[in-house]
Amino acid sequence: PLALGLYTVNAVYGDTITMPCRLEVPDGLMFGKWKYEMPNGSPVFIAFRSSTKKNVQYDDVPDYKDRLSLSENYTLSIKNARISDEKRFVCMLVTEDDVSEEPTIVKVFKQPSQPEILHQADFLETEKLQMLGECVARDSYPEGNVTWYKNGRILQPMEGVVVISLQKMVNKSTGLFTMTSSLQYMPTKEDANAKFSCIVTYYGPSGQKTIQSEPVVFDVHYPTEKVTIQVLPQSSTIKEGDNITLKCSGNGNPPPQEFLFYIPGETEGIRSSDTYSMTDVRRNATGEYKCSLTDKSMMDSTTITVHYLDLQLTPSGEVTKQIGEALPVSCTISSSRNATVFWIKDNTRMQTSPSFSSLQYQDAGNYICATTLQEVEGLQKRKTLKLIVEGKPQIKMTKKTNTNKMSKTIVCHVEGFPKPAVQWTVTGSGSIINKAKETKYVNGKFSSKIVIAPEENVTLTCIAENQLERTVTSLNVSAISIPEYDEPEDRNDDNSEKVNDQAKLIVGIVVGLLLAALVAGVVYWLYVKKSKTASKHVDKDLGNIEENKKLEENNHKSET
Repeated sequence: PLALGLYTVNAVYGDTITMPCRLEVPDGLMFGKWKYEMPNGSPVFIAFRSSTKKNVQYDDVPDYKDRLSLSENYTLSIKNARISDEKRFVCMLVTEDDVSEEPTIVKVFKQPSQPEILHQADFLETEKLQMLGECVARDSYPEGNVTWYKNGRILQPMEGVVVISLQKMVNKSTGLFTMTSSLQYMPTKEDANAKFSCIVTYYGPSGQKTIQSEPVVFDVHYPTEKVTIQVLPQSSTIKEGDNITLKCSGNGNPPPQEFLFYIPGETEGIRSSDTYSMTDVRRNATGEYKCSLTDKSMMDSTTITVHYLDLQLTPSGEVTKQIGEALPVSCTISSSRNATVFWIKDNTRMQTSPSFSSLQYQDAGNYICATTLQEVEGLQKRKTLKLIVEGKPQIKMTKKTNTNKMSKTIVCHVEGFPKPAVQWTVTGSGSIINKAKETKYVNGKFSSKIVIAPEENVTLTCIAENQLERTVTSLNVSAISIPEYDEPEDRNDDNSEKVNDQAKLIVGIVVGLLLAALVAGVVYWLYVKKSKTASKHVDKDLGNIEENKKLEENNHKSET
């Protein structure tokens, strides 16, 4: 390369500068020399080489001590290139008749360090021009230039928004430059998460080059523009007994830390952090809730509905009634939404609500009135009625001759609650074949039976006793040898009820037939009676006709 028409050598700072002597070696060469020129033009000789003795001499120049090397072809090398080496060097070849000279220009380049953004702002505030940071690139030669970027785009200076100031300092001992570019910037809300960087542009031996800094992201502060209130946990429904938390948030950065919460029924806001908790909420907590910034500048609201479900069972708990009594039962509900009621008796769902106009033993049991709100998870209520139906012991005795004709079975049918205790006594001779056997106690009824082979007429007594009363009933039983009417044994309760129903049906049919027969008889009697009366009138008429004939005959005889 040429500088002002002169040969130029480009060197890198710290490397070795190599300068060939661009003269043809003439005949009769005596020696060669290198010098450099001072700014005032005066020469400073630094190296000498004889062509005949082949010896090399270096002049005592402090800047180049131990740095020079002159080859046989008169090429000069300078180690550890410095900025001060940027000079005009001259190669001289000397003969007896002539001195030839050829200048060389030396240029030294130094790449700067990677730029750094120093003195960074802790955060940026919108609508405020402030120092973002300084981009520093050190030890450059020649001096470079610094450019700022945001998200990969150049930041152009703009009054009051982007202010860039560049300073360049040179190290007097090294001659190297340090570039410092400061950036003042007024951010917007959109600058959150923006990446800022700087690039230094410098010149090297091969031309223009750039080095980029690491990007930096700043926390951008901006005021709240909107307040939002929400209910936690984010459930679709809230029921009595739940714990809820109101959370208020602002979209500013940093977000507000305190708010005013407005509760239904309260005129003044409650100052709190960004949350306000309520435990075990009741139905009176239903209403509109609001929150605002502490200066009341912004506000948001939400409506909370606390669902409830009340159930009233009358009567409830343990209730004891007497058999045959009436017991009105009511189960009423009050709820925030439509609810359904269902009944359960002894773990079995009932098809209809219980109604007791005349209590029976089978009506006793554990009743549950339950209700639920399908739309509200976990909202259900139930109450229990334990119904006890008491009754004094009632006894009915039956006897039956067994098929072997050798014994009779006597049964004592007992009703009552609490379950009566049964005792048997016998009056007269006769052995009891076995001990009394009892059937299962169901719906307040059971039976106790014994088998006896009486040798003579005997009287059996069945005694049933509970906490309410003692009942005694006796039954005369004839000896096995004496024929007697055998009473049928009652079947179990379910069968007896069916038999009773069938008996009632048969009795009804018989009564109906008798009534029909009676009506037919009356009709027939009336018919017969009417027929007899009519025949008498006919006979009477016939008698009169015969009498008239006889009178006519007599009259005819008289006339003759």
